[in-house]
Amino acid sequence: MSEVVDPRAEAQAAVRDLRTRKGRLDDASIDLILRDARSHYAWTDKPVPDALLREIHEIMIAGPTSMNTLPARFIYVRSHAAKERLAKSLKEKNIAKMMAAPVTAIIAYDPMFWTRLPETFPHEDRRPLFRDKPEHCEVTALRNSTLQGAYFMIAARALGLDVGAMSGFSNAIVDQEFFAESGWKSNFLCNLGYADESALFGKLPRFSFDDVSSVI
Repeated sequence: MSEVVDPRAEAQAAVRDLRTRKGRLDDASIDLILRDARSHYAWTDKPVPDALLREIHEIMIAGPTSMNTLPARFIYVRSHAAKERLAKSLKEKNIAKMMAAPVTAIIAYDPMFWTRLPETFPHEDRRPLFRDKPEHCEVTALRNSTLQGAYFMIAARALGLDVGAMSGFSNAIVDQEFFAESGWKSNFLCNLGYADESALFGKLPRFSFDDVSSVI
């Protein structure tokens, strides 16, 4: 007779085990994903294989979203023909950056994400919170797909890749070119690959804790 597993107890035990195995990241790991990481503008021709894109996904998709809505959708633009289509939407100064990157991710969102809540939030039907509420759907999808885009960038860096996010483009053109049938909407773009560091300039200033934070 197989032992019945309590999902809550199993989840709690898994978290306790994780904290025992790894209490925090070491400084070098933090440097890699955020503290010393940079946004990149020039790229080597070293390819990014599909297997690595899938590995990024498996890390990114574990990140939290409200009610596990998971609204982000991704198109990976690699071929020259697809890049030519994407170039139509870009500001002139961003075209060369995108064309040179091994892959450019279109990080988008599905406004109809809520229809899949029975899959992602199966223990309670939360679809009525979103049905016939397009503004609420839009805000929820944009916020949470942005979170997932950030997880995507951190996951890529954690696997040794470099990233360069871009917002200098026309969302309307991207949506018409790539999402006319699906109804998805673009959020931002992110170049992905192995950077040519010779294009870097000095790191720009950041605010201190006291500049932007208060404890009340």
